[in-house]
Amino acid sequence: MLPDMPESRRPSAAAPDAGEPFDRAAVLAGRPPGRTSVAFIVGLAATAACAIVALGIDAVQTIADGNGPAPFVIALPLALLPVPLLVSVVLWMDRLEPEPRANLAFAFGWGAGIAALSALIINTANLEYVTMPALGASTGEYVAATFGAPVVEETMKGLVLIGLLWRRRDEIDGPTDGVIYAAMVGLGFAMIENVGYYINALVTPERGGIALLGYTFVLRGLLSPLLHPIFTSMTGLGVAYAATNRRSGGAWAVALGWLAAVFLHGTWNGLSLFGPAGLVVAYVIMAGVLCGLILILVDDRRRVIAFIRRYLPGYERTGLVTPDDVAMLASLRARGQARAWARSAGGLPAASAMADYQLAATELALAHEKADRGLLDPAAFAARERSLLTLMHYARNAFTRRVPAHRATPAAPWAAGGSAFGPGGGRSLSGLCQDAARSASCSSQSVKAPVPAKVSSARSSRRGSVSGPWSTTRA
Repeated sequence: MLPDMPESRRPSAAAPDAGEPFDRAAVLAGRPPGRTSVAFIVGLAATAACAIVALGIDAVQTIADGNGPAPFVIALPLALLPVPLLVSVVLWMDRLEPEPRANLAFAFGWGAGIAALSALIINTANLEYVTMPALGASTGEYVAATFGAPVVEETMKGLVLIGLLWRRRDEIDGPTDGVIYAAMVGLGFAMIENVGYYINALVTPERGGIALLGYTFVLRGLLSPLLHPIFTSMTGLGVAYAATNRRSGGAWAVALGWLAAVFLHGTWNGLSLFGPAGLVVAYVIMAGVLCGLILILVDDRRRVIAFIRRYLPGYERTGLVTPDDVAMLASLRARGQARAWARSAGGLPAASAMADYQLAATELALAHEKADRGLLDPAAFAARERSLLTLMHYARNAFTRRVPAHRATPAAPWAAGGSAFGPGGGRSLSGLCQDAARSASCSSQSVKAPVPAKVSSARSSRRGSVSGPWSTTRA
C-alpha cells in the first residue's frame, strides 16, 4: 500500500567514495547520489491522479446538472486558498524533529487523492442506494452523515498511517509525528471535499446561492479548517503509541484511536445538522480537543529536548558537539538563530548543512532513548549511531566549505564556550566512533570514511576563521 519512500532520516554509514561530491540529500536518505525511488514517484503520481478524478467528478456533475462549469471554477480556488497557510502551520509545529518532506507530501496526496476519491464513491453509493431508500431523504441523509461517512472517511485516511506504521515504523518517534502525518492527510482530504461543499452552496439559490457560498467558505475554510486534521489525529496518536511501544503490541491503540476519530467526526456531523445551536456545541467540543492536542505536542517537545540534554553530552569527545552546541540543540529559538547565522556566513547551502546537523543530532538522541527501552538492539543502534555521526561530520564540512575565506564571520550573539563549528571543531571521521565508544555506546570499530573531494584540506584549514553564534570565540 505504501510506496518505498525516500528514507530521509536514515543516513547510511557508508561514505561517498573519494572524489565523489558531497550529496547531503543522499547521505540523509541513505541512497546513492541522484537516485529517487521509482515506487515513490509512482505512488505520488497515483495519488495525484485520484485527486484529479475526484475533482473531475465534481466538475462533470456540475455541468450535467445544467449549472455549467462556473460553480466548479469558483469553488476550486476557494478550496485551495487556505491550504498553503495551513500546511505552513503544520510544518511549523514539526520544527524540532522535522519529518521527511517526501513522506509528508505522500500523506497529503493520499488524503487528497485515494482517500477523497474512495470516500466520494462509497459515501455517494451509501446515500443513494442504502440509507435514503430505506429511511427516506431526511433521515437517510442524517444517518449517512452521522454514522456512515465518519466510518468510511476515517478508515480511508487512517490507512496511510497504518501503512507508515507497517513500512516506516522508525520514522514515528512519538505523538508529534503521529499528529503531523494525520494533519497532512486531513488537510489533503478537506481540500478536495470542500470543492464539493462550495459547489453545492453555489448551485442552490433557493437556500442562499452566493450568500450561502460565503457562509460555507467562512465556516469550512476559515473557522474550521482543522476539523479533518483533528479527527485523524486520534488515529495518528494510536499509531504513534503502537510505533513506540512495540512490546505491548499496539493494535489496540490503533483501534482505539480510530474509534475516537470516528466518534469525533460523527459528533461534528450530527451536531452541525441542528443549526447554529448545534454548531456552537460542536465548536466547543472541537476546541477542547484541539487544546488537548496542543498540550500533547508541547509535552512531547519537552520530552525530546530532555533526551537531547541527557544523551548528547556523551559525544563531546568526538568533537561533533560541545556543551554550547547541546544548549543550542535543546532550544528551538537557538536552533533558528544558528541557521540564520549559518545563512549569513555561507548562504542557503550553509543553513541547510546546519539544519542537517541539527536533525542528525536530534535523531541520535532519539536513537539512544529507543535503545534504552529495548526498541533498538545493540547492533542496530551501533549502525544507526555510526551513520548519524557520519552525517553530522559531513554536515559540518559542508558548512565549512560554503564559508568564503575572505568573509568575516558574524559576531557570536551568546555563550562563552566553543562549538563544533568554531575554531578547533574539526576532527577526522576515522576517530569519531573510537571516542564515542568511550563517551557513549558506539561500536568500537572505527568508521572509516574519506572526506568528500569537495571538502579539501585547504578549506579545512580555514575552519579556524569560523565561529558559531553560540560561541564568543572568534579568529
